[in-house]
Amino acid sequence: MPPRPSQSAEDYLERIHELMEAKGYARVIDIAHSLKVRQASVTSMVQKLADAGYLKYEKYRGLLLTDEGRVVAEKIRQRHATLKRFFTLLDLDPQTQDIDIEGIEHHLSPATVDCLADLASYFEAHPAALKQFQRSRRKVPR
Repeated sequence: MPPRPSQSAEDYLERIHELMEAKGYARVIDIAHSLKVRQASVTSMVQKLADAGYLKYEKYRGLLLTDEGRVVAEKIRQRHATLKRFFTLLDLDPQTQDIDIEGIEHHLSPATVDCLADLASYFEAHPAALKQFQRSRRKVPR
């Protein structure tokens, strides 16, 4: 099993997976554009990810996620979706959610993410409890 990817590598795996699902492929130029980084930076990271066993990369031909890369990308996507679901229940605006999710998603343990998923499920199953929580919050100026 390859070592756990860095935060930056996770961002790349997540984006590669998204591009492959949307377009059927992911090219260095597409990744660079979507992450707003230079193509040289993408090429360097793609080579590292290939060396670590997360994807297969042939220069000038394209890349494919390995089974391990796909598993990691799915876990990253699920973690992101859990945080989005939880923050949406808290009635945070989408821009704040996106900023906060990007800031914390790589730092949370799987146990914490599971706990947040359980809490989101609880609030979804008990809307009165969610409303009570929302009413009890002190309003912080934005």
